[in-house]
Amino acid sequence: MAAPEVALADHRWGDPFQGSWIRLSLRPILLYFASRLGFTLIALATATVTRVPLFTALTVWDSKWYLSIAQWGYPHRFPAGSGDAVQTNLGFFPLLPIVIRGVHVLPGLTYTDAGLLADLGIGLGAAVAVWWLVKDLWGTSAADRATALVFFSPGALVLSFVYTEGLTVMLVALVLLALRHERWVLAGAVAAVTTTADPVAVVAVVPCLVAAFFAIRDRADWRSLAAPMLAPLGVIGFFSYLWVHTGSFFEWFHAQRAGWQNGAIGGSVPRAVASLYRHGFLNPNDWVKSFSVVLAIALVVGFLAARPPAPWTGYVVGVMVFGVLSPIVAVTPRLLLRCFPLVAVLGVKLPRLLFEVVLGLSALAAAALMVMATGAITWTP
Repeated sequence: MAAPEVALADHRWGDPFQGSWIRLSLRPILLYFASRLGFTLIALATATVTRVPLFTALTVWDSKWYLSIAQWGYPHRFPAGSGDAVQTNLGFFPLLPIVIRGVHVLPGLTYTDAGLLADLGIGLGAAVAVWWLVKDLWGTSAADRATALVFFSPGALVLSFVYTEGLTVMLVALVLLALRHERWVLAGAVAAVTTTADPVAVVAVVPCLVAAFFAIRDRADWRSLAAPMLAPLGVIGFFSYLWVHTGSFFEWFHAQRAGWQNGAIGGSVPRAVASLYRHGFLNPNDWVKSFSVVLAIALVVGFLAARPPAPWTGYVVGVMVFGVLSPIVAVTPRLLLRCFPLVAVLGVKLPRLLFEVVLGLSALAAAALMVMATGAITWTP
């Protein structure tokens, strides 16, 4: 009688939707805080050398736009013209600022404090969500390796900034987990929230469509349509708000096109590679993007060879297409972090010794990028 009892206990631990799972969640929590400690120490060292306050170093680049939305909201219009002079927070999505504003109600916190604290908690949630997603398929040891590789990946440095990657990773992991357990309404509702995090997060609609397609084809489960029907409501709601607030349903697109993405669609990757060929390693953004393209190709090949669940594949393909087509995003460490199933599957499938080598190299690359982003400020994360 002992064996069935053990099997039943294992089943309870393996399903995060039931039973007590706090003890197992300590594993991703410890991995996450180990990664944050490493990144924070590097940021502190580089900020000290350059005599920049640590909180200032951690709220550069896109962080300032999210903090401005949290503090002042969106303007009613953006200035005429194009380029840096007309950049406005209308080009950014609202979920992270909403969370920051919620955290800011705690006494004694500035908006910067609230933003960094919010992202710390969000990243913690992302680590736990990724760990349980992987454990649900491949077990505890695989979940440990996958979570370590994701949160020590080069793009994971932005989890220490006021950036949206943590929200995207956490919510997409929950969507994929809900789809696997056929919680269609829950998956669609979480996906709807996800689509308000950032443009790449809108790809959360794709795994809902893929899962519904197979559920209907294989089992005639028409209830699965709830997921893709609910999923786009978040981004539709955001654009509807902008319509009322600014007078244009497409104001986000206008702001992005005027202030940032004014190049040719699909031109960012070729432009980075061509610039690297002509000028060598003078521009860090070019060689980081170029190397990320090569890395992404290798990761995609390994990912597809592992035959992951179809919704995972749909999400990965959607994110990669977004990166390639975007005039400015391209394929970057940040994009690969949001495309976390690629990295997670690598962590699952690598042999132990090779995994340790890859994890070490990944952490070194992440440390180098953290120095560049918070110290020399020569690379834009």
